[in-house]
Amino acid sequence: MTDPIADMLARIRNAALARHDVLRLPSSKMKMAIAELLQREGYVSSVSEEEWGPQKRKTITITLKYSGAHQAAFRGLRRISKPGRRVYVGYGDIPRVLNGLGVSILSTSHGLMTDREARNQKVGGELLCEVW
Repeated sequence: MTDPIADMLARIRNAALARHDVLRLPSSKMKMAIAELLQREGYVSSVSEEEWGPQKRKTITITLKYSGAHQAAFRGLRRISKPGRRVYVGYGDIPRVLNGLGVSILSTSHGLMTDREARNQKVGGELLCEVW
């Protein structure tokens, strides 16, 4: 697999479209950090790392969040920086997603953070994805 983050976002998007309650995917530090950011921002209910399956491999278990009409808490997920085209931004150039209604996730020298946190700390980095 060449882009595990894009695979993670696609799995979350597909699970929400299929109205699944729980999603499991292979674990990594980067994916876990992104999932925790999504939980902190209110796009998913819970995130945990556990051993699952017959071979007891580490997996991330994400419980999706829905509204009363069974609509997902997010409208869309988009991967911005890809392996073939990396996108780096300074803190002054961090785009606002839907005029602040969505959130961008950046990989900075201070770790993964949202666009608001990066602007407040005045750090730029690699623009990983957008969620709205």
